Amino acid sequence: MKRAVLAAVILFGAGCQTLAPVSPLARLEQRMIFHPVKYPEGDWEPVGLGQEDAWFTAEDGTRLHGWFLEHPNPRAVVLFAHGNAGHLAHRAESLRILRDYHGLSVFCFDYRGYGRSEGKPSEEGLLMDARAARSWLAGRTGVAEADILLMGRSLGGGVVTQLAADGGARGLVLASTFTSLPDVGAKHVPWMSPRVVMVNRFNSLEAIQEYDGPLLISHGDADKIIPFEHGERLYAAATGPKRFIRIPGAGHNDPQSVEYRVALDQFIDATAPR
Repeated sequence: MKRAVLAAVILFGAGCQTLAPVSPLARLEQRMIFHPVKYPEGDWEPVGLGQEDAWFTAEDGTRLHGWFLEHPNPRAVVLFAHGNAGHLAHRAESLRILRDYHGLSVFCFDYRGYGRSEGKPSEEGLLMDARAARSWLAGRTGVAEADILLMGRSLGGGVVTQLAADGGARGLVLASTFTSLPDVGAKHVPWMSPRVVMVNRFNSLEAIQEYDGPLLISHGDADKIIPFEHGERLYAAATGPKRFIRIPGAGHNDPQSVEYRVALDQFIDATAPR
């Protein structure tokens, strides 16, 4: 997530509403949680990235767009879900690192309403988008959906945790991910009872208990948007083989540590088919 503490207060304060669909704040909550940037803003032709444009369709007919970065001899095939702001072109260097440094074939997609993807974002919609992206990637690479490595950062972590709970994964890699959106709201604006009234939930804590595969979590211990304790609670709730990387002094949008890079390489090796 892109905003600092004040923005988080605004986000979850604005998101607090009754569950009634006629609530005048329902649309405001959507706008405060999702911060899409549309094409053509941004650098859509990054030098040397060599991405393949992918077009695919969600189950409700929404047309979506993604980038596929193919490694000639991949150690794993990865579906990457980004955070709540911007679009996939803003993640070009992160995708380059995953392909060139870690030796992965990577597919990053834009949620509905982001980048070149059609539609408007919502919790239900993002989950449909992720399922469609996983299906496209399986078809493109010949790798079974259950053998795809799922990676997500911030909001994207909430998306892929739900995906892993529904269909499994070779492994699940989460960075700066929340237990649920209402839990984040409760941290910043507890007097507004967000656990009761927020419409968008993304209950990662519940979903992760339905996933028993390998798990790698990283979280900065100075994260002021999604508190460090969220990562700890997700880790504690997970039932399968797992590892937690604490990034000292790191905030929500700070880069991953060298320790994390080593741990990710080890995780890829440990989850390789025998």
